[in-house]
Amino acid sequence: MNAVLDDIRCEALFVSDVQRSQRPTPELIREAVAATVTRLGEARCAELVAQEFGEHPDCATDRMLWARNAVRSAFAA
Repeated sequence: MNAVLDDIRCEALFVSDVQRSQRPTPELIREAVAATVTRLGEARCAELVAQEFGEHPDCATDRMLWARNAVRSAFAA
């Protein structure tokens, strides 16, 4: 997977409303990523991720790890 595209997808899922506790399907993850990038744009997603890491680094780390794994699974070729 393209590293830049992977990062954009992870950031979008991170700032989306989707929660790990929902046990989202790959389809829901792909839809959430697309909707979030469309709604916020790539730059705003990155800004919100940075803000969250600044304000809540303990929680943000776990959410990003989840987002990375979920995106890799949902967008696997």
